[in-house]
Amino acid sequence: MSARGDSVAAPFDALRSQLQEAATRFADGPDALEGILLGIVDDVDRAVREPLEIFPVCHHSPASAIAMARRLREKQPKTIYLELCEDMAPLLPELRNCKLPVAVQSFASEVDGFPLDWAPLSVVAPITEASAEYQAIAYALETPGVEIVLVDWSSDHVFQWDPRSSEPPTELPTEPAAELPTEPAAEPLEEAALHGDAVGVEIGDLRPRFAELEEHLLRHGRVRHWSEWWHQYVETPLGDSGHDTYRQVMLLIGSLFRRLAPGDPHRVRVDEDRERYMWTRIREHLTATGTDPADGLYVCGAFHAASRVAEFGVEGTDTFEITPSSATKWRHGLIPSSHAAIEAQFGLAPGSVSIAATTWGTNLKRTGVKPFRLEGQAGTKKSAAKAKKAAAPAVGSAPVAVPVPAPASAPSDQLSGFLRRPPVLDGLDEAELLGWSVDIVRAARRNGYLASTADAIAVFETSILLAGMRDRAKPTPYDFQDAAVTCIEKDSVPGRRDVRRLVEAMMGGDRVGQVGYDALPPLARDVHDRLAPLNLRLDQRGVQRALLDIAGRPELAACSDVLWMLRRLLPDGAARPIMGERKLGERSLQESWDLAIGTHQRALIELGYEGVSIEQVLEQRLRRKANGPQATAAVALEAVEDALLYLGSHRLADELGTRALQVLSAERSVDDAPEVLRRTRRLLAFYRTTEPALPGWIETFAKTGYAHYCTLLPTAFTSEDAGVRQVAAMLGFLFSMESLALSLGCDRSQLELAVAQAHPEEPEKIALLWAARVHLGTLSRSDLRDRCDELLDNPLVLPAYPRYISGLVHALEPVPGLVDFVVEAVSNAFGRLPDPLLLPWLPTLIMALRKSGADLASLLVREAGRVFPARLDVLDEWVAPWKGETADPTAALSRRHPAGRDPGGPLGALLAQHPATCDAVAGLLGCEGEWEVGGQAGQGGLEIVTRYPDTAMALAGLAG
Repeated sequence: MSARGDSVAAPFDALRSQLQEAATRFADGPDALEGILLGIVDDVDRAVREPLEIFPVCHHSPASAIAMARRLREKQPKTIYLELCEDMAPLLPELRNCKLPVAVQSFASEVDGFPLDWAPLSVVAPITEASAEYQAIAYALETPGVEIVLVDWSSDHVFQWDPRSSEPPTELPTEPAAELPTEPAAEPLEEAALHGDAVGVEIGDLRPRFAELEEHLLRHGRVRHWSEWWHQYVETPLGDSGHDTYRQVMLLIGSLFRRLAPGDPHRVRVDEDRERYMWTRIREHLTATGTDPADGLYVCGAFHAASRVAEFGVEGTDTFEITPSSATKWRHGLIPSSHAAIEAQFGLAPGSVSIAATTWGTNLKRTGVKPFRLEGQAGTKKSAAKAKKAAAPAVGSAPVAVPVPAPASAPSDQLSGFLRRPPVLDGLDEAELLGWSVDIVRAARRNGYLASTADAIAVFETSILLAGMRDRAKPTPYDFQDAAVTCIEKDSVPGRRDVRRLVEAMMGGDRVGQVGYDALPPLARDVHDRLAPLNLRLDQRGVQRALLDIAGRPELAACSDVLWMLRRLLPDGAARPIMGERKLGERSLQESWDLAIGTHQRALIELGYEGVSIEQVLEQRLRRKANGPQATAAVALEAVEDALLYLGSHRLADELGTRALQVLSAERSVDDAPEVLRRTRRLLAFYRTTEPALPGWIETFAKTGYAHYCTLLPTAFTSEDAGVRQVAAMLGFLFSMESLALSLGCDRSQLELAVAQAHPEEPEKIALLWAARVHLGTLSRSDLRDRCDELLDNPLVLPAYPRYISGLVHALEPVPGLVDFVVEAVSNAFGRLPDPLLLPWLPTLIMALRKSGADLASLLVREAGRVFPARLDVLDEWVAPWKGETADPTAALSRRHPAGRDPGGPLGALLAQHPATCDAVAGLLGCEGEWEVGGQAGQGGLEIVTRYPDTAMALAGLAG
């Protein structure tokens, strides 16, 4: 709607004439800029004539906050329409229980109607005290009879119109927004990640979308980034302006950026649909409640205030149809925010939000405006009574400050005077600059800088000099920061913080918000209550040490359970055990924890979106993990172990174990075989020591796994996808579960056939096959020793011999009884392999032992310590047990223990000490003989030793 040619448009005719003359003078003709310059005036004129007063704002702008507080006290509207996601309205009263800054969050852990890889979905809207939206919220909540209505798109619609969608609706955009020059990157801090990967919703996003325009403004404004330009040329001049001036200037800026934005049809469609959405919601509320538009106030970003859609205004069309929300279930809450998080979320310059907070405090002192604050707000300096008196004037009472301005139907031109008015430097700014100079020198001294009073004077003068060089009427905080770095930084930084960081801290630093106990979800409050016996301030940021003497105070066992579950659910560092551990069947009597729950308050709050207790959340996550599309048998077994470890729920463990059985039966890969073996052994050991009988699912798992791995074993031996570690784990599962599987009805011939059908080609797997045949009895140790000797004697195969040894090392997993032979083979390799082959193989051997865990290394070290001499002086006379070993086991025993005793050695003495046991075993084995005089073993005991040499040698080793 153009107002040109209308008699009512007289207030802006003078400005139109001036802009038309400028267009004619500086361009090729009046038509070149007429569409832009005169269109901007039309946008301003249209917005100020709207019956429902439009209040344009910029996000986190002190000037907008001051103007908002002043306007609310003047007009005292009965209805406020706010540009904020409409589904966040129930959370606004909870802001009084928080310490700002905080963020209103919408969260969905499970999606329905969006791509699964988007989950979890999160939308945040940060709120600071120095923002117009907070002033509007505080006024509405503290003033009786005032209603606040959120009219922006819902959190669900935010993602419906997300450009990431691969198949978006035809009426929605599919391309990302145009790229803009970004602010300097902030130092990566923990506080900067408080919002996580949530989508940020700004109330009043006002920044040029035309990259060349922003570059032009920064270059000619002699500033480094957009935040500095806005502070110098918009924020500071509007700090003392009246309502009409502020309103028209913000509309002018919004219209300018809108008309000079790139012609991206998708981005334009998103903006216009969002504006149609808000105006449709406003008209629906006006119609439903009968509210007079003159009693309302519409708070939105200046960019949207200059809208030109047909639905604009209370008299706009109602042709826009709002799409229904998806089936996704959204949960809402408040999470802590910080200045650094806001800057990182919206690409602002580091320290810009802190400088805005400082400017807010300065403007309050200079203008005398009383801001609105929620009663009982944490972190405020006013008492509740004073805050209520100042923030909640009675509806219909006389205006507090200046008289009510002229009605919107008869606006006056304030733009012409504002654009021609030069900025003024007053004495208060100089006093403030002097205070900054003294404070930064004091802070520099505390941080190790050799600063003096002369440096304070230099910083003061340099700030004024830099401002003059940059055509500024008064130094800004950014000028002061540059001056401080120039005058104090010198050559090096003596402490942890440089001068730039010191200036940011002096300007207010990075303030971190906090969500109060009453505003926390039930789960978070339950955690605080259950950890109360620790006598710690869990809402405090930082690390706190918790000492739990469970033996002396049994009631702390419940706190220990909560802490272990929090360690499982929260990010690393939130709950870190220093002393104590939790394993299946084991509990610590004393524990020590480093807790940073207050620092990770956002993560704890988001847990509250998933359930009412941490046990419920953990149970849901374990089910979701075990039943996920990417779940494997190892993942399901891990869920079973966690259910027993943290929840102690045998019911859930049985359910998840059944799921592990189903997944194992469908698997055709053996990649997770080592993990399956490790967890199955651990679960079997736990059940055998704590339960009278094994659960049905684990018996079935052992039986099914036995048949499953027997089927896959021949293929795994020859497949390149299955490594030697996976094949060793399969054999370990088969051999260790053999007795249980056979008792449940499995046939050992399955395993024998699988091993017989295996024909590996890789040396490591060939060695594994040899070890498996030794275990099954189809290959003797002497044959295995002969094969290894043949490899060492063959110069063509000698380079591959280390790979055979690596296979034998991995064979200790399924056949730990071969540990003495592996020590023998490794010793032979060290003694006979040439250095060019031996030295490159040693790192491979060490890495193989590291990957296989400490168990295999401990087996080898223990056996080597038993075989090799313990003293250096007997090394020259020592003969390896396997040197010259014959088939006579008694001779081997005599060589191993050359003490001049009978052929039985210490084993004979052991048998003689227990003659009844020896006679019974000999009778069962069919060995006959008599005892000699003197108690030594007779022919029966010697026959046992001869018939079972491996057992005899093992017993001799145990006997020492």
